Amino acid sequence: MNDARSRLRQAMFGDDTIFAPLVLDPLSGLLAQEFGFKAGYLSGGALGFQYAVSEALLTATEIADVARRITSRCELPLIVDGGVGFGDPVHVVRAVWEFEQAGAAAVEFEDQVAPKRVHHHIGVEHLISTADMCAKVTAATEARSDKDFLIIARTGAMRHEGVESGIARLKSYVDAGADVAMAFCRDQDLQKVATNVSAPMATITSLDHHSSQEWKEYGWSLIIDAFTPQALSLTATREAYRRFTENGSTGTDIDGLKLHRELVEMTGLAALLDLERRTTEIEASEEGTR
Repeated sequence: MNDARSRLRQAMFGDDTIFAPLVLDPLSGLLAQEFGFKAGYLSGGALGFQYAVSEALLTATEIADVARRITSRCELPLIVDGGVGFGDPVHVVRAVWEFEQAGAAAVEFEDQVAPKRVHHHIGVEHLISTADMCAKVTAATEARSDKDFLIIARTGAMRHEGVESGIARLKSYVDAGADVAMAFCRDQDLQKVATNVSAPMATITSLDHHSSQEWKEYGWSLIIDAFTPQALSLTATREAYRRFTENGSTGTDIDGLKLHRELVEMTGLAALLDLERRTTEIEASEEGTR
């Protein structure tokens, strides 16, 4: 039994809205965990940028490797971006196997064409048929071995086909077995969508877009921020580099020693230090006295 999965499932079907920030590595997961977030999101888009390729070129095993590194060092429930499922239903099955074995708590699949195209980065999305997406959703639900492993079905239809089409697609995906439905729509349509779809609703947007109470009133359960941490890191680092190249100084004031101590504690190195004190450091100390 995976405790992270059961915690996420319980939270998803609870009364509170869950906020899940971007998590690309164990350290960012531990940071989100420290501040009480109930989940983290491994974004294919952000990982594609991090690797300077594209989400469209990432493989299931690459993403599963990152997920495994995160879950092995962090108790935060991890939602994995499974993109378009890496192919047909049979490829979706392999992806579910990999992500479940990697310790993820949930996976999200979307209804764009496979293989995914780089053009999605500039807003050009080509959707597959509802029937084809339902086949992928059903394959995903049947492939999991842990019933608490959530299957999230995402549609881009509301941007390209209209709200009614998006709602109809989500209803079909839920009927096909999806535990959670994901969509993107205008604020004026949020309540309508949530009212017409029986499963918990999820979306990807900024943490600041609405308050927890507002999302609750709209009827949405999971809010994923897939970009802010990466944007903050890039913006701050770029500005420091710019100041250094122009002025000879980054202009930043960082207590490196304090931060180092905090990182040692946050990443769980204290236990390793204790082990060394009881073993190899005793041997080194004895050697030094001879």
